[in-house]
Amino acid sequence: MDRSPCRRLSCFDLRAFPVSLFALTATPPKPAALPSLLGLTPVEITAFMAEMGEPAFRAKQVIDWTFAKRAVSIEAMSNLSKGLRQTLAERFVTRTMTISTVTGSKDTTRKFLLKLNDGRFVETVLIPANPALYGEASDRHTLCVSSQVGCAYDCKFCASGLAGFTRNLTAAEIVEQIVQVEAYSGERMDNLVFMGMGEPLANYSHVTKAIEILNAEWGIGIGARHMTVSTSGLAPQIKKLADFPLQIRLAISLHGASDDVRNKIMPVNQKYNLDELFDALAYWRSKRKQHITFEYILIQDVNDGLDQAHRLAKRAKGLDAKVNLIPYNTVEGLPWVRPSEERQDAFRDVLLNAGVKATLRREKGHDIAAACGQLRLRQETELGIIESPIPEKRITIHAGA
Repeated sequence: MDRSPCRRLSCFDLRAFPVSLFALTATPPKPAALPSLLGLTPVEITAFMAEMGEPAFRAKQVIDWTFAKRAVSIEAMSNLSKGLRQTLAERFVTRTMTISTVTGSKDTTRKFLLKLNDGRFVETVLIPANPALYGEASDRHTLCVSSQVGCAYDCKFCASGLAGFTRNLTAAEIVEQIVQVEAYSGERMDNLVFMGMGEPLANYSHVTKAIEILNAEWGIGIGARHMTVSTSGLAPQIKKLADFPLQIRLAISLHGASDDVRNKIMPVNQKYNLDELFDALAYWRSKRKQHITFEYILIQDVNDGLDQAHRLAKRAKGLDAKVNLIPYNTVEGLPWVRPSEERQDAFRDVLLNAGVKATLRREKGHDIAAACGQLRLRQETELGIIESPIPEKRITIHAGA
C-alpha cells in the first residue's frame, strides 16, 4: 500500500473541519453513542462482517475506507451496498470529535482544541520542524497527543489536572486526534508523543491498542520508534510497557532529582518514589535498546538549583539517559515562574560537563497557552461544563518552600 503523504491525504476534505481522583461536573459525561471504526482492528471488523454474513473482502474494503482513504462518514464508502452502509451506520461511526479551535500558525506550534461527542474537550499540539527530541532522526512534524480528559495525578505545575479527572479516552479517540490534525493541516505526522492531557499509563489498555493501530501498515502507518510514551512515574506500568512488543520510546516526567523536591510537585512520587521508579527503568533498559528521556521542567526556586542538576546528572548517567530541560510554561492561576536564562544555562552546563546528553528547549508555544490543559480549562469554564478551579485552595507548596 502506498503510504506517501499525497496518497494518505488525498481523500481528506479540509473544508469539513471548522477553525475556530477530582471531577467537578455534577453528572458524569455521556458515553459514546456508537463506537468508532478508528478504534477497531481488522480482526474485530472481520468478525463483525462475518456476523452480518458478509464475505471477507468486504471487511478489507471497510478497513481501507477507514484508515487509508480516511472516509469521514460511512455513507462515503461508495463501493459498499446501500444496505451494508445502513447496517454499518447503525452500529458504528467514523468520527467522534470536531476541531473547535486552532491557535498558532503553520510555521509555529499549533494547538488544536477538540470537542468530543460528550461535549468535553481535549488538546493536541502540532510542533513543526523540531530537532530530534527522543533519539529518532530529525523530524518534520511532531504531534503531542492526549490520553485522558483531565488528569488525576495533580502535578502542582500542570493545568491538565486543575479541573480534575473526567475519563479515559478510548483507543479510537486517541487515533482520531492524529486523523483530525492530518486532515486539517494536510501534513503527515512524523512523530507522536503521548505527552498531552492525562497520564498515558493510567489508561494503559486504550493507549496500547491505539499505538498498535497507529503503527500498523493497515492503520495509520507510523513507525513504533517514532512514538514516545511519557509518564509521571507509574513504576508497575513502566515494567508492563517494557514487555509490550512494539519498540516504542519512553520519556519520564521527572522534574525533581531527589524525593524531597519531587514530592513537593509530583504527588505520584509519594506512591512510587525515585528508587522504585529507577528500579522500573532499569527493567525497561534490560528489555530495550532505546534510550530513556527525562523531561525536566525548570521552575524557579523549586527544582532549578545546581544541587538538583548534579543529582540529575548522576541518575541520568546511570541509565545512559537523555535529558530535555524545559523552562516552565506559565499557567494562569499557578504561582510558579520560569528561571532566568542564566540559571537555565547553568543547570544545563552541569549536565553537559558530566557527560550527559542534554538539550534546553526554550519552548515553542509559550504565546499560545501551550502548557497542557490551558485551552481546555478555559473553554470548559466559559461553557459552564466545570466550575472555575481555585488553585490556591489546592496548592499548598509554593516556590521557595
